Amino acid sequence: MFKKNTQHSQTDIFGLFNSLPESMKKKIEKSEEKSFYKLIFSTINEELFAPLYADTKSRPNAPINAMVASLILMYRNTWTYEELFKNIQFNLLVRVALGLDSLEEMPFCQATLFNFQNRLTAHFAETGENLLEQVFDRLTEKQLKELKVKTSIQRTDSLAAASNIRNYTRLQLLVELLLRIWRVLTEEDKARFKDQFAP
Repeated sequence: MFKKNTQHSQTDIFGLFNSLPESMKKKIEKSEEKSFYKLIFSTINEELFAPLYADTKSRPNAPINAMVASLILMYRNTWTYEELFKNIQFNLLVRVALGLDSLEEMPFCQATLFNFQNRLTAHFAETGENLLEQVFDRLTEKQLKELKVKTSIQRTDSLAAASNIRNYTRLQLLVELLLRIWRVLTEEDKARFKDQFAP
């Protein structure tokens, strides 16, 4: 069952941030991780990912904005999964970037993150819709407006959004290639080659 994560927007007077000395709070407010929280984490549209979950009443999903933001941090810092989880658990600034205000909470476990990535891959294979690419497009558009950036931006969603091509089997490479070819065909060509692509 899909559920948005809004818990991070409610500050706890007894939370981790409020228990820190004023000098640390000031440094955190000026940190790159706090900017990441404001510009990236807080603006991730979780509703894009609702189709990945059942409509029926069931156990709610782990925080999607935390998983997407964690993947971005992981690729940005070239962390392994083990390093990612170590940083989430013990790095105060990473916790700030992910909107976590308590040392006791972990937003998700490794299995949940892997299942989320598998759902993204399955959704992409079924629909051709890359949800992480949509997140990057919206974030880029919003930041270009807010930050008044007028320069070209190097895209990183191909690295973070799609599965790691080095881990593909030959069959997976073939399927990925065919899916990408299909997406760039004109409507006329799609109609012409529909029978060949159907299987």
